Amino acid sequence: MLSGFAALAERISHACGRFAGWLAVACVLLVFGLVLVRYGLGLGSIAAQEAVLWLHAGVFLLGLSWMLARDGHVRVDLYRSRWSRRTQAWVDLVGLLALVVPFCLFTVWISAEYVGESWRIGESSREPGGLPALYLLKSLIPLSFGLLAVQALASAVRAAATLRAGG
Repeated sequence: MLSGFAALAERISHACGRFAGWLAVACVLLVFGLVLVRYGLGLGSIAAQEAVLWLHAGVFLLGLSWMLARDGHVRVDLYRSRWSRRTQAWVDLVGLLALVVPFCLFTVWISAEYVGESWRIGESSREPGGLPALYLLKSLIPLSFGLLAVQALASAVRAAATLRAGG
């Protein structure tokens, strides 16, 4: 049952990672287009510039759980490479359950009121000509950290399985 949960969480994380990849492509293309229009025609767009920021935020926020699923996050690999698989699994398990999951849950909790207020007032850009529905972007905060918490639990299940198997 737990391995089924881990597999589902990893599929969701990988889907978010693929989507974040497409957002990165869209961000690059939009920046390229903005530069061409700005320096070629002398025109600019506040909404397009904000869209670049939204895309950039989406890449990072939706890519969080994917990077954890791929084991691509930053850590001190100099030490880790010298440890046995069992020690690595113990460090992963403790780090995920004692640090990552509580941080994610705290972030979801602390951002809930912030996002809820944004939805309540129908928040949009403060800039004239900016993007509407800023609350949608802000909603990525609890969503992404919720997904990261789920992926951290899935990774903890994998680490526990490594420990059960004898590392």
